[in-house]
Amino acid sequence: MPDAGSAMVDTDPAAVGLCAERLERIDGWMSRLVDEGRLAGLSVMVARRGRTAFFRAHGSVDMARGTPFRADTLTRIYSMTKPLTSVAVMMLYEEGRFQLDDPVARFLPEFSEMRVLTGGNRAKFESEPARRPITIRDLLTHTSGLTYGFMEATLVDELYRREGIDFHRSDASLAEVVGKVARLPLLAQPGAQWNYSVATDVLGHLVAVVSGRDFAEFLRERVIAPLGMADTDFFVPPEKMPRLAANYRYDRERRLTLYDDSVETAYAKPPAIASGGGGLVSTASDYMRFCRFVLNRGELDGVRLLGRKSVDLMLMNHLPGDLAAMGTPRFAESSYTGVGFGLGFSVMLDPARAQILGTPGEVAWGGVASTAFWIDPAEDMAVVLLTQLVPSSALPIRRELRVLTYAAVVD
Repeated sequence: MPDAGSAMVDTDPAAVGLCAERLERIDGWMSRLVDEGRLAGLSVMVARRGRTAFFRAHGSVDMARGTPFRADTLTRIYSMTKPLTSVAVMMLYEEGRFQLDDPVARFLPEFSEMRVLTGGNRAKFESEPARRPITIRDLLTHTSGLTYGFMEATLVDELYRREGIDFHRSDASLAEVVGKVARLPLLAQPGAQWNYSVATDVLGHLVAVVSGRDFAEFLRERVIAPLGMADTDFFVPPEKMPRLAANYRYDRERRLTLYDDSVETAYAKPPAIASGGGGLVSTASDYMRFCRFVLNRGELDGVRLLGRKSVDLMLMNHLPGDLAAMGTPRFAESSYTGVGFGLGFSVMLDPARAQILGTPGEVAWGGVASTAFWIDPAEDMAVVLLTQLVPSSALPIRRELRVLTYAAVVD
C-alpha cells in the first residue's frame, strides 16, 4: 500500500504550476516498480516555489520484515553526501581560509609531489611528475586525477583496492586513509580529465584540518543542524533503527537479494571514518530541506550558511566543456554529453545534447543505491528520489522519473 504522505504535501499542485493528473503518473510508475519486484520500496518528493506538491512512498523498507516504506524512512544516500561536504568547503572559503585555486598541499602536504601513471603493470607501474599541483577546485570538480577503487577500469583503481583505500569500512583514521591516497599515482594530470573519485573524502579531511575540528562534528554543527536536517547523520541511533531501509541488489536471475540489512548493519554505530564522499543517511524531507537551501541561494528559514554569490558559483559549470569532452561520455545509467560539473553537483548545459528533459543550469547528483536529487533554479523546483538498490546502473529510474516529473510542469 502506498503511503500517501499527506502531511508532507502542503499545496495543491496547480497552485505551483504542476498538473496533479500528470503527477499521478509518478505514483503508477512507483507502484509498478514494486509490484514487478524491481524495487523493494521507494519514495518521491516534488517541491516547487517553496511548497511540496507531491509525496508518495511505495513498497517495503525491509522485505523480510514487511515494514512499509514511509515518509520518515532512513536511507543510505551515499554520494548525495558530496554536495553537503562541498557546502562545508565553501563556508570555509567564505571565511577567507583559502582560495579555490590554492594547492591542496598547502594544507595537506602529503599531496606535495604527486606523480601521474603513464604505464606499466600490476608488478611495476611507470609514472611522471604532475605538471601542476592539485587545487581545491580540482577536488570539488573531480578533475584532480584521483579515482575510486570500485571502478575496476584502470591500474590506478587496482592500486586503490590493493592498498585498501576505503572511506566506508576502514578502521584507520580519515587522515591515514587520505595519506594512502596521496602515496599512489594519479590517473591523469590535474585538470585534464573528469574522473569520479575519492576527492570529496579528501575535502572532508581538508575541512577538518582547516577548521581544526573533527569533520563529522563540523558537518553536523555547521551544516546539518542549522538546516534542520534532524534525521541526517553518519550513523543511525538505536531509537531510529526501525526506520532504516535494507539495501538490495539483483542476483543472477534479476531477483532482489539483500546487500545490507536494516538491523545487522555497520550504520548502527558511529563509523571510524566520516565519509564526506558517501557516508550519510537521510530522509526525503531532510534532503528536500537541503535542496530548498540551494534554491534559496544559501538560506533556509532565516538561517544563512552561504552568500548567494557563493551558491551561484557552485551551480556554474567549471569545466571547459561537458563531461563527455573531459573523458566521461557515460556514468552509471546516464549519458554525460551536454552535462557539465560545478562545485559539488553535475550541471545541465544542454538538454537536447543530453537527450533528456531538463533545464540549462539545473544541478543534480545521486548515490550508488539509486537515490537521486535534482534542483532546477529556473523552474524553482526540486525532486528527491530515495530507494535502496545497488548499483545505481541497475535500473534507469532516475531518467524515467525526470521525464515523469518535468512532464507535469504546465505553467
